[in-house]
Amino acid sequence: MTIKIGDTLPEGTLSEFIETETEGCSLGPNTFNVQDLVKGKKIAIFGLPGAYTPTCSAQHVPGYVKHAADLKAKGVDEIWCISVNDAFVMGAWGRDQKATGIVRMMADGNAAYSKALGLDADFSKFGMGTRSQRYSLLVDNGVVTQLNIEQGGKFEVSNAETLLAQA
Repeated sequence: MTIKIGDTLPEGTLSEFIETETEGCSLGPNTFNVQDLVKGKKIAIFGLPGAYTPTCSAQHVPGYVKHAADLKAKGVDEIWCISVNDAFVMGAWGRDQKATGIVRMMADGNAAYSKALGLDADFSKFGMGTRSQRYSLLVDNGVVTQLNIEQGGKFEVSNAETLLAQA
């Protein structure tokens, strides 16, 4: 079942590579409970098939980095990028994309969270296995208020500009 507007995000965990050790977060991969992270926050989330892939690297992540201040001006507390990659890859990709401190690069290593959202996709024909569909959503205190799911191979509705207009 695919998540829809009005639904509460499913329980689950995502991992993030932490660049700087702080109280409660050690250097390196840290696993977070999604329900804890979304409490009392408005979060822009976008999912994509994979780190370092062409559309994801050239358009999807850069758009959210570019429009981060605009999203924050509309009350968005955090921006997350979810991809079926490990936290090490997501951390390196975030540095490469100059997203560190702007977009939280959240790893869904086994696609468990993408499956829980009903937004997983079979990319086996490309040698990539189970991945995430390309989408964006806006969450307010854990409840989905906007949802944009791309049709296969498209990049038309999950971009930062669309979600910014909906925020």
